[in-house]
Amino acid sequence: MLMKSRLGPASPDHWSEPVREILDGLQPAADSATGKGPPNILYTIAHHPALLPSFLGFTATLATRGVLERRDSELLALRTSLNCRSAFEWGHHVEYGLAAGLEPKELGAIANGPEDPSWSPRDRSLLRACDELHAHQQISDQTYDALSAELSPAQIVELTFVIGNYTMLSMVANATGVPLEERLPAMPAKGSPRDSR
Repeated sequence: MLMKSRLGPASPDHWSEPVREILDGLQPAADSATGKGPPNILYTIAHHPALLPSFLGFTATLATRGVLERRDSELLALRTSLNCRSAFEWGHHVEYGLAAGLEPKELGAIANGPEDPSWSPRDRSLLRACDELHAHQQISDQTYDALSAELSPAQIVELTFVIGNYTMLSMVANATGVPLEERLPAMPAKGSPRDSR
């Protein structure tokens, strides 16, 4: 796992006006004391000014107009970030997952994977979908049948987009060395299918 930044944030001196408006609009008012602001990855994506607005539109659709329950989306994001060994994405989604209804003990169970006995059949199917897509870019018939019993067709389509989105973001964060903000939790050391290779 890369521990140093390779591509630092895009300098505000080089931001286009649309990028400046986007990033300034995401900056919380009077929140500098908490260290909260736009995630560091957005400052990396800002190196590609044409990509940032389109990317944010796509992710906003998943986050605000998605048909999956937020808890389901965050469970998918966390398992995907763990599978991809993305400390950056894991750190952010711990906070979001807790806000969406995941319990602290479930965060540890995510690292144990779908076979952890604490998972409901629905959660187990979601986690299996993450692992299968990560390993094979495919969902097995058994997992698909279990998902179909729990989710609508639109939710199944969205599930693949959520997993794909966080795989892509994990790749960007890992390849460019996006630093995790200090206030966010570290990723578990073990628990991904990659760890057993």
